[in-house]
Amino acid sequence: MHWMQVPSPRKMNLCHPFNSSSPDGATYHVVKGTVVISRQHLRSPPGRKTTICLYSSTQFDKNRKKARLSKSASLKNRKKTKHGKTNTFTYHITFHLDMEFGLPGAIVVKNGNKTEFFLKFVSLEVSEDRKIHFDCNSWVYPVKKTNTDRLFFSNTSYLPGKTPLPLQDLRKEELLSLRGNGRGERKTWDRIYDYDYYNDLGSPDKGEDRARPVLGGTILYPYPRRCRTGRPVSAADGVTETRGNFLNLDYYVPPDDRFSPVKFSEFITSAIQAVIHFVIPEVKSLFQGDINNFRSFEQLKRDLYAEPRHSAAFEMMAMEKLKTIVPDEVYKDVTKSIKKNPAKFPVPQVIAADENAWRTDEEFAREMLAGLNPAVIKCLKVFPPVGVGGRESSITDSHIEGKLEGLTIQRAMDQKRIFILDHHDYLMPYLSRINSQKGVRVYASRTLLFLKDDGTLKPLAIELTSPGEEEQSRVFVPDIPVRALWELAKTFVAVNDSGYHQLISHWLYTHAAVEPFVIATKRQLSAMHPIYKLLDPHFKDTMHINALARSILLNSGGILERTMFPGKYAMELSSKIYTNWRFTEQALPEDLVKRGLAVRDFTQPSGVSLLLEDYPYAMDGLDIWVCIKKWVHNYCVRFYPDDMVVISDPELESWYTEIRHVGHGDRREDPHCWLELNSIENLAQTLTTLIWIASALHASVNFGQFAYAGFAPNRPTRCREFVPVENTHEFAELQKDPEKFFFHMVPDRLTTTLGLALIEVLSCHMSDEVYLGQRASAGWTDDGEVLRLFEEFADDLRRVEKNIKERNKDALLKNRLGPAKVPYTLMYPDTSNTSGKDKGVTGKGIPNSVSI
Repeated sequence: MHWMQVPSPRKMNLCHPFNSSSPDGATYHVVKGTVVISRQHLRSPPGRKTTICLYSSTQFDKNRKKARLSKSASLKNRKKTKHGKTNTFTYHITFHLDMEFGLPGAIVVKNGNKTEFFLKFVSLEVSEDRKIHFDCNSWVYPVKKTNTDRLFFSNTSYLPGKTPLPLQDLRKEELLSLRGNGRGERKTWDRIYDYDYYNDLGSPDKGEDRARPVLGGTILYPYPRRCRTGRPVSAADGVTETRGNFLNLDYYVPPDDRFSPVKFSEFITSAIQAVIHFVIPEVKSLFQGDINNFRSFEQLKRDLYAEPRHSAAFEMMAMEKLKTIVPDEVYKDVTKSIKKNPAKFPVPQVIAADENAWRTDEEFAREMLAGLNPAVIKCLKVFPPVGVGGRESSITDSHIEGKLEGLTIQRAMDQKRIFILDHHDYLMPYLSRINSQKGVRVYASRTLLFLKDDGTLKPLAIELTSPGEEEQSRVFVPDIPVRALWELAKTFVAVNDSGYHQLISHWLYTHAAVEPFVIATKRQLSAMHPIYKLLDPHFKDTMHINALARSILLNSGGILERTMFPGKYAMELSSKIYTNWRFTEQALPEDLVKRGLAVRDFTQPSGVSLLLEDYPYAMDGLDIWVCIKKWVHNYCVRFYPDDMVVISDPELESWYTEIRHVGHGDRREDPHCWLELNSIENLAQTLTTLIWIASALHASVNFGQFAYAGFAPNRPTRCREFVPVENTHEFAELQKDPEKFFFHMVPDRLTTTLGLALIEVLSCHMSDEVYLGQRASAGWTDDGEVLRLFEEFADDLRRVEKNIKERNKDALLKNRLGPAKVPYTLMYPDTSNTSGKDKGVTGKGIPNSVSI
C-alpha cells in the first residue's frame, strides 16, 4: 500500500487509499477488491459483462438526491479457489472513485450473463488498515430476467434512525421490493416474500380422496402462514395450489433462502440413497400387491441392516426418473455417491449395544425423558386423570396402589412423583375417522409413570381408548397375567407418540412455527438491522426444507400420510393442536413450568429449578437456554441502550406486528401468546425463544430420529390390528406366537422401510451446516465488541459440552444412557464441528437453523 504522487491533491474521504490520476488531471481513489463465486453447478462463469457499482454511505449525489454511485467495474482475473469445502472462482475488481466519494456502504451487482451464479461475498480494500466486507450468499440472476440489479449492504449494522443519510432511501426501497405487490405468479428469480395459506397440500384433480382442507386464515383450520409460491387466494376460496409430480423440485423459493449448491447436491444424494424406491410413484409395484410382513425380529434386522435394500432394476428405474428432474451436475454427484456407498441402513443406536434393551419397561419410560420426543411428558396433577368435558380416566386406585415405593397416591402426587404421557384428548375427536382408513387401527392413550428413588421412571398403567358413542377403555398394567398384552399396549403408546412427535413436536412446533418469522424478517427488517444480523443464520434453509416437505412428505399421498397413523387427517389434526399454541410457552423454562417439571427459582440463571433432576433433555437444554439468553441479551444491549430505543424502532415494531397479526395471525386474539415488545428484557426473551426453537429444540426432536426410530419395532408409526380380547381367535394367535402377531399388527415391511428411509434422511447432518456458536463467515459483522460477545457465547457452549460429557459418565444419572446404552448427546452443541468434518447420522450437534 502506498501513495502515488498527484498534482494538487484535494481533501480525502478515505484513509490512505490508492490514488491515481486520469489523463485530464483529475485525481481518483483506487479501491481494489475480490469477488468470490461458487463453482458448484455453475453452468457458465460470469465474465466482463458482470459488473459491480458502489454506493457511498457518506456522500449524496446532488442531482439524483441519492447516495453517490460509482462507475461500474467488471470482474477480472478469474482463478479457481476453494473456500471451506466449496469450490469457488475468485475475481479481482478495481474501482476508480472520485475524491469526494466517501466510504462504500452498498454494492450493486449486474449479471450480464445468460445464467445465474451464486455470489458468496465481496471484499473491498479501502485503506491500508481497513476492509469493507459484503456477505452475500445469494443467487444473482441475469438482469434480462430480473430487470433490476442486485443490492447488497456492507456488514455494518444500523438501527433505522442511525442509518447514514445516503443509505436511508436504499434501505427503504430494498424492503419495499422484497415485499412485492401481492400479485402475479412467482418466477425463479423473484426475490419476493409474501404470505400464503397451506393451500398446496391437496391434489383434488387426482380424486376426491386426495383433496385436503386449506389450513390457515379460518377459525376451523388455523395455521401458521407459509411463503407464497403461486397466485394469491383467500382461505375462504379453498383453492388448492397446483403442485407438480410427487418428487417435485421445481417450485419457487426466494433465491436468498435456497439451499447452497453444495447442500442441494448433498441433500438430493442423501435422499436418493435412502428413498430411491419409494418416492417415485411410477414404481407402482412397491405400493401394490399382497401385504408382506416381517416374520421375526431377526429377519427384520438381517434384511434392513445387513442386506441391500433394493434391486438393480428398481435402482435403474429411479435413477432414470431422477435424471429428468435434477440438473446434470446433481445427477452425476448422486450416481457417483451411490456407487461408493452400499445400500443398507446403519445399525440404530437403540439396538447397537444390546439388541433387546428397547423392550424393557425402563427404556420405554426413559425415552420419554431422553428420547426423540422428550417435551410431552407432564407431572400428574389430578387422579384419576380427567379429560375434556370432565370425563375421568378408567385408571383407578387398584391399578397403581402398592407400586409407589410405600407412598399413597396422594402423597406421591404431592411429591411430584407421578407423571403422565397423555395422547388422549387431542386424538379422540379424530379417532373414528383415522380408524376408518384402510389398514389403520389405533387408540388414544394415557400412560402413568412413577419416579423411583433411583431417579428412573417405571410405567404404572396404560389406558387405551377406542372411539364410539360411549368411549371404550382398557387398562393394562405391567404385571398382567398375559405379558404380551402389556407389550402390545406399550406399542400403541409408541405409535401415538411417534405420530405426535413427527407432526407436532417436529413439524408444527419448529418447521411451521419458524417460517412466518423468516418471512417477516425479510420483509420488515433491513439486512443492515442488527436484529436481522442476529437472526439470519437461524433461518438458513428453513423455507427451502419446508417447501420440500410440502412437496414430498406432507402432501396428499405423501410419505407421512403413507407411514404415520393419522394418514390423510395428519395436517388437519396438527391444525387443531395449533389452536392452543403459544409462542411464550415455547421458551424452555416456561414449557417446563407448564408441564409441572420445574418451579420458578430466580436464584438460578435459567429462572427455574428442575423437579426431576435426571431429565437429560431439560438439564442440558436449560444450559443451552442460558447461553443463548446471555448472548442475545448482551447483543441487544449493544444496540438498544434503554427500553425507549426498543419502543421507538419502527422496523422492529413492524416486524413484530406482522408476525402476530399475519404470520401467526390465527393466534393474535390470545393475549398470552405474545410478550409486549416494550423493553430490552422482553425483546431478549422473544429473540431467545425464537433462536431456541430454530436451533436446540429442533435438534432435540430431529437428529435422534434414526437412533431410536431407526429400529421400527421401538417406534412403530401405525398399527393394523387392535389389542385382542380374551376368548377370541386373535387372542389365541397372540398366545401361540407373540412375535408373529406383533409383526402382523405393526406396519408391513414396505411401509416400515419407507418410514426408515425418511428418518435416515432427516437425521443426517449436511457438510455445510453451521452450528450454534458458529457463523458461516468471520466477516458477518465489523463490530469488534459484538465479535467479542460472540466468542464469549462460543466459550459458554464449549463449557456446556464439557458438562454434558461429564454427566454422561455419571453412574448416578441413570437416564443419561439407560438399558440401551445410548448416551444423551442431542443437546451437545458440537462447536468444534467445522467445515462439515462430522456429517451424516451423528446423533449430536445443534445447527443454527431448522435446515433439515
